[in-house]
Amino acid sequence: MLRFPLHSALRWWGLLLLTTVTIVLPPAPSLAKDEITWLEVNMPPYLIQEGPHQGQGYGNVIGAILEQHLPEYDHHRLVTNVIRHFDMFKRGDKVCSIGLYRTPEREAFLHFSIPSMMTMPAVLVVRKDHLHLYAGAQVSLAELLRNREFRLGLSSDRSYGTGLDVVLKQQQQVNSWVLFAGQELGENYLKMLLLDRLDGVLALPDEAMYHAGSMGIRERIALVPLSENQQNPAGWMCTVACSKNQWGREVIDRINEVLVRVRPTDPYRQAYERWLDANALDRYRNVYDTLFLTTRP
Repeated sequence: MLRFPLHSALRWWGLLLLTTVTIVLPPAPSLAKDEITWLEVNMPPYLIQEGPHQGQGYGNVIGAILEQHLPEYDHHRLVTNVIRHFDMFKRGDKVCSIGLYRTPEREAFLHFSIPSMMTMPAVLVVRKDHLHLYAGAQVSLAELLRNREFRLGLSSDRSYGTGLDVVLKQQQQVNSWVLFAGQELGENYLKMLLLDRLDGVLALPDEAMYHAGSMGIRERIALVPLSENQQNPAGWMCTVACSKNQWGREVIDRINEVLVRVRPTDPYRQAYERWLDANALDRYRNVYDTLFLTTRP
């Protein structure tokens, strides 16, 4: 019969007891993070999903800043069409968008942050050799649309800011409008403009010049300011939007805390300023400082 020294036996029983206790301990609680899926489109220079400037759009940069300041969430991106975006919002999925105009129709299914970005207001893009047809420093979209033969290119899924949205809703769709699905400005519409198949296209100035630059036609187009969106800079501002449920409310509350801190910083400002021409920069900075930064939750 084998005999063990007392101290060896005690050590053996101690190890056995420790192993048994370890086995029967309940599992540790899950440390999985909540998640946010950011819905995106390909809409340069707001969101750039391909090419030499991939990931450098002002929405891409601002999104990355927000993610950095929201470490309690796992962040995912989904690039898809706008129709699917709004289906997911209405289902109450855990989804957000980095920059949407706040409209009465969207209030029904979205929670909105304080302004997350500010863009220069939408303009009418025309052929430069037709610029003489638009007298004065700016024109009225409502007046242009009273001419039922005026051929306008615009998106059916997009807000152009409060002032222009009101005009478009009042005028309703007419036969001379050319509607395209999605939010992005397609280069086909600039081609139609140059071929004289359209008289004008609605677009943000930065996106119009981005596409014109990539097509090599900057010298052939002109941007005409529209009077309806010049007097209300609050209509130039976009927000972060999330599904309208308790999860979305909590995410927006956190995003508002972050926005108050990061909006005055240079990296945040420069995300959009890099895409502006010198003529627009001073005006943009003035409104940014006096109105955009003063908005609080």
